[in-house]
Amino acid sequence: MSTLDDFPRYPLLFGPSPLHPLARLSANLGGPQIWAKREDCNSGLAFGGNKTRKLEYLVPDALAQGADTLVSIGGIQSNHTRQVAAVAAKLGMKARLVQESWVDWPDSVNDRVGNILLSRIMGAHVELVESGFGIGFKESWENALEDVRSHGGIPYAIPAGASDHRLGGLGFASWAREVQQQEQELGVFFDTIIVCSVTGSTHAGMIAGFAGQDRPRRVLGIDASAKLTETRAQVAKIARNTAGRRGPLPRGASRTDIEQALTGWTVIDEEHADTSGMPGPLKKAAPLWYRLRRS
Repeated sequence: MSTLDDFPRYPLLFGPSPLHPLARLSANLGGPQIWAKREDCNSGLAFGGNKTRKLEYLVPDALAQGADTLVSIGGIQSNHTRQVAAVAAKLGMKARLVQESWVDWPDSVNDRVGNILLSRIMGAHVELVESGFGIGFKESWENALEDVRSHGGIPYAIPAGASDHRLGGLGFASWAREVQQQEQELGVFFDTIIVCSVTGSTHAGMIAGFAGQDRPRRVLGIDASAKLTETRAQVAKIARNTAGRRGPLPRGASRTDIEQALTGWTVIDEEHADTSGMPGPLKKAAPLWYRLRRS
């Protein structure tokens, strides 16, 4: 049976991402100790992010297949496609990015600033497509893959969020092991992990990675897709696939450990108060809450 160490990994990160205690936020909330694991500063590639960690496991597969073009998909302001563009530039490969209209945000310059601007600066071929959000494989992405082939290229298919891919959950299964090592060094234990959950493999990789560890913990996902049923099904599928018979079972954990781990997780709806890529009411309220707490 395979373990994480059996899967090739292409180094894209600085190393373990830092853990920072949020002492003042913990005090203001008057509740448990809150820490942040800084995936927002984990790499020097175009500001990094959680998808860069996942791509460490996809890159060796792309290179082994002789691919010359990374083909992926996301919303207009996808952080995932920006990270794919950065990795392609580092590897000397091409990037073909399908950017769909996943959120209803009518800003006139939304497709010319931020993440999509960085992708263009890094040399990616960006294709804008009018289509709504969906977790499944999209026709626009399949068309981009075929277009690369028809022009003599060798595409490597990376689905949205690098999620619904046989290697998609490995990055955050490794993250779970990294957290455990940092806990031992810091003398702390995080009994609850909270993460945004959209395409699913960040959340699912955590579940698979923590399965079989000595102490149980909760892994809570906050749905930002407004498709709660699909998100829950996607997370469960990727967690099981990641920890399958050929997956990265930690310390000999069994499939039973995975099923037990899946009873200790959830995806929280919050009535779709906020959606990924849009400044919803919760995001707008956060700065006001901060100012009021300081006054």
